[in-house]
Amino acid sequence: MDGKPGKYFKHMRHTLTALLLMAASTIFSQNPINLWEGAAPFNKKGVTIAEVNEDARISKVSIPQLYHYSAIDAPDTLKPAIVIVPGGGYAREAFDHEGTMVGEWFAARGFEAFVLKYRLPDNELTDNPTFVPLMDAQQAIHFVRSRASLYNIDSNKIGIIGFSAGGHLAASASTLFHEPVNKGLSSEDVRPDFSILIYPVITMNTDNTHRGSRENLIGTTPDTNLIEQFSLELQVTEQTPITFMLHSADDGAVPVVNTDQYAQNLTQKGVPVTKIILPVGGHGYGFRSSGQVAYWTAYLDIWLKNNILHP
Repeated sequence: MDGKPGKYFKHMRHTLTALLLMAASTIFSQNPINLWEGAAPFNKKGVTIAEVNEDARISKVSIPQLYHYSAIDAPDTLKPAIVIVPGGGYAREAFDHEGTMVGEWFAARGFEAFVLKYRLPDNELTDNPTFVPLMDAQQAIHFVRSRASLYNIDSNKIGIIGFSAGGHLAASASTLFHEPVNKGLSSEDVRPDFSILIYPVITMNTDNTHRGSRENLIGTTPDTNLIEQFSLELQVTEQTPITFMLHSADDGAVPVVNTDQYAQNLTQKGVPVTKIILPVGGHGYGFRSSGQVAYWTAYLDIWLKNNILHP
């Protein structure tokens, strides 16, 4: 070490940082799977806008895709699968701590994991902005289910997890499957078998919603029918899948009542729900491995083992 341990450790620290950055780059640049063959439905013809990726915050998506993380050390049996929906207020997608990190975590637990890069409700890019996110989420579930044999997936254990506005999209997929946006699909094609909602936006009621998510999805002066349709606490039925929910009591962006109302209505309909309310944590922590609430994934791990992996 030429007698200078401080210099050596500084060099090692820089080397480790470079390796971690390379690994993250490799993960993010893995070959994505296009969700649709050819142009996605409702894309505006002749409109080309470059996708934006600013520090793993993605917007201006016109080609929705899946990023696949294969199950690690899984037994030679049918595996569960999960579609992962990053949040970002329906304006962008937090593709790292609510996307790729989640994919790695689930893959390490024996899931075939698929991170969804979905189209946002962007008037510049689509002719039906309110419904294209749900269309992409439903297509993602259908894509995984229709290829279950290819990936050795149990077609009855395909779930969805979403964060914040991505939680709203995951909850939409979990409640609005009766009439798929793509009329060529059936409710059985697009219904998830289990649902995981992390600090989710649920309601479009102005008193409790996340205003940015509401305005981006249904506009500033929405029709009352749209408000009701996308207030997902009102859309819960006996067919809504088994659900895990997590929120922080001090969430200043999305009030915890969003989770409370949805969980209460699930219980009233006889749908099994596990609701975890952390005393502190705020909003947007995702699967970061540091921070005061990084322990929350232990709750999810137990729930998955008891309800999905080894029910």
